[in-house]
Amino acid sequence: MKEQHLDYVLVPIGLSVMVAYHAWLFYRIVTRSTTTVIGLNAINRLIWVRTMMEDPAKYGVLSVQTLRNNIMASTLLASTAIMLSSLIAALMTNGGGGRGGEALILYGNTSDRWSSIKFFAILACFLLAFLLNVQSIRYYSHASILINVPIGKTRASSASSRQLLSAEYVAKAVNRGSYFWSLGLRCFYFSFPLFLWIFGPIPMFLCCFVLVFMLYFLDVTFDWGMGGGTEKELEEGRK
Repeated sequence: MKEQHLDYVLVPIGLSVMVAYHAWLFYRIVTRSTTTVIGLNAINRLIWVRTMMEDPAKYGVLSVQTLRNNIMASTLLASTAIMLSSLIAALMTNGGGGRGGEALILYGNTSDRWSSIKFFAILACFLLAFLLNVQSIRYYSHASILINVPIGKTRASSASSRQLLSAEYVAKAVNRGSYFWSLGLRCFYFSFPLFLWIFGPIPMFLCCFVLVFMLYFLDVTFDWGMGGGTEKELEEGRK
């Protein structure tokens, strides 16, 4: 019985570590964005959009091809997520989440109920990844049209129209597409400890700590060498 109680202790601790890290990362992005990879990339995307829209005749093909590559990346993740979701749903329907894999459990609760909970958690994770990547495709597709609008030749009659035709507005669409893609990728990261939970709470618990350790070095950067005013640009591009 004590081994079965490991799920009640190690799994919440592991998930709490993952959630706490991403809460800290979100706070760091809001308060010290230039020390995160996400913040620096948002600034660079804003600068890139401005450069592309200065001369659409020269950079139009390059900008569309770049956004098309991003769309393909989001499509790949979305297709993979929905495929894995279908596979897991089939396993749950056919009873694959039952006691058939009990021999692989390294400790923990091996009941049919807990096996179904584990598979459902993975299924929800992949479905969320699919929805986020679909939203990423939506914003990238929208930006691929707007980015070819020449700023210097627009004839806006009102301030609101000028805002719609500005590079900052297009950069917001590109950044939002990137944010949704990053969130979809995070769902894939979350699926690793959930998948290892099938083999017991101990592998899942260890995977959470290893994953947080790896993500820290992927998310945080101190190579900041850009000039002033970029924080304001980031705020404009993030809205």
